[in-house]
Amino acid sequence: MYNVAILFERQLIELDADQIASLHEGVDDEITYHLLLPVAESQIAISASMAALGAGSITPIPDPETIETLEDAIRQEGEAGLNASLELFRARNMNATSALAEGDPLDELVDLVEQYKCDEAIILTEPHVVREFLHLDWTSRARRKLNVPTLHLLEGYTFSQQADI
Repeated sequence: MYNVAILFERQLIELDADQIASLHEGVDDEITYHLLLPVAESQIAISASMAALGAGSITPIPDPETIETLEDAIRQEGEAGLNASLELFRARNMNATSALAEGDPLDELVDLVEQYKCDEAIILTEPHVVREFLHLDWTSRARRKLNVPTLHLLEGYTFSQQADI
């Protein structure tokens, strides 16, 4: 059994699934992909508040009921994106499991790699030039914490497009 942990920022598209499948065409073992999609309710709320402050407007702190409603909506959106991504793998006859990461994505990735004794990790993100330059991105942090090969791919970009970025 060859296990691959995949941490990604947003719903995967067919191109992402095809490229991941192509990476393992020569692997003789049965492969299982373990998909992990973060849901960061508090970060989104904080970002929205900070954006409002930066725009010169002051937004009142939402009441707990409003926050709970937003968190539920965000979780449902995350579950929908995770399920759609899982279906991309299943449509290609690829074994896969899936989970939402509700805590620190990197800590949950480490736990996932340990739980399934993963042979490698793949992290798919949108380009984050500043984070990557400062080595604060998920991939740089994961490489310091994981004892498995860790590959960084850009969501929605072909391999050749990624080489040009």
